[in-house]
Amino acid sequence: MELLLQLVIIILATKIAGAIAVRFGQPSVLGEIIVGIIIGPAVLGLIGNINDNELLHTFSELGVIFLMFFAGVETNIKDLTSNTKSALTVAVFGVVLPLVGGYLIGESFGMDPTHSLFLGIVLTATSVSISVQTFRELNQLKTRESATVLGAAIADDILGLILLAVVISITVGGDVSIPTVLMKQVIFFAVIILASWKVVPAISKIVAKFKSTDISLVFAVVLCFAYSYFADFMGISNIIGAFFAGLSLAADKSRIEFEEKLLPTVGVLFIPVFFAGIGLAVTFKGIGEHMGLIVILCVVAVLTKIVGAGIGARITGFKTISAILIGIAMVSRGEVALITSGIGLEKGLFTQEYYTPLIIAVVFTTVVTPPLLKWIISIKEKRTSV
Repeated sequence: MELLLQLVIIILATKIAGAIAVRFGQPSVLGEIIVGIIIGPAVLGLIGNINDNELLHTFSELGVIFLMFFAGVETNIKDLTSNTKSALTVAVFGVVLPLVGGYLIGESFGMDPTHSLFLGIVLTATSVSISVQTFRELNQLKTRESATVLGAAIADDILGLILLAVVISITVGGDVSIPTVLMKQVIFFAVIILASWKVVPAISKIVAKFKSTDISLVFAVVLCFAYSYFADFMGISNIIGAFFAGLSLAADKSRIEFEEKLLPTVGVLFIPVFFAGIGLAVTFKGIGEHMGLIVILCVVAVLTKIVGAGIGARITGFKTISAILIGIAMVSRGEVALITSGIGLEKGLFTQEYYTPLIIAVVFTTVVTPPLLKWIISIKEKRTSV
């Protein structure tokens, strides 16, 4: 089967590239994304665009779902809830500045107002899956900054979805109803909170009586998929559901077994496909015609998140170095922006002419986040140790 050969190439390439990245003092995720660009249609063409390969795309989606599930498992619920104010403020400022920046870029390049607004909406997206992996590699996943970033990413996803629904309903109409979108979000969080508070702990106690690791693992996987499906069904990113599934098991006695037995498996098979898949989505077709736009998009995409989210963190009590760290952790647009871009192209909110520059800018934010994050964390640790 062709899929098996593709998996062989991706797994070997990502592991080698990850090791090389670590050798040069960078997080392994950086090498895994870059090697995806190299083996993909942009350079060697060993593997085609992941969006054109349904099976690989499914592996990639499972990868990010498991990644966010384990982010939830490793998150301290008290830290997450105690930073709600900071997370919401970071999310709001981290949405407003990119939205304005993207709109102004569109206007300056002669796009019509609808396309300019959609460009801004894409730049508001945040995918913390890259930052989560970097935090994990640097043993920073249980810090206050990490908890704030995770909370802000959830709020960011909700705000972005509302903005997208508003634009679609105004410009193309159809069956998109803003009140319905809001109601679905309210229902989703109400059900998830109730289930995580009452249902999951009760089932966990029953599962624990069997004294079998396999049953605990099955329960964890089923819960992860169920939450992810419910989120997707309610119009919310499935990774938000996966995160809450993990969060509901954060205090479970079997959580260490999840990390020891399940994480290595998905870490070898699914997660590398996700990181490589970001690079596999890149194509340099028509890049020369829009080089100026690409450069400006990349710069604005990075700076507006760092400044916007950083301001939000600073005014809620974080020191400057921590505020910058949070801003950098919010830079990656990843799969969230890629999905949003695809929706916009399908709905006529964006033209094919500007699609490639936008995708390249999205990938750039994803590639640049790990080294920037490691750099700022090293500076923070040096200041702390002095």
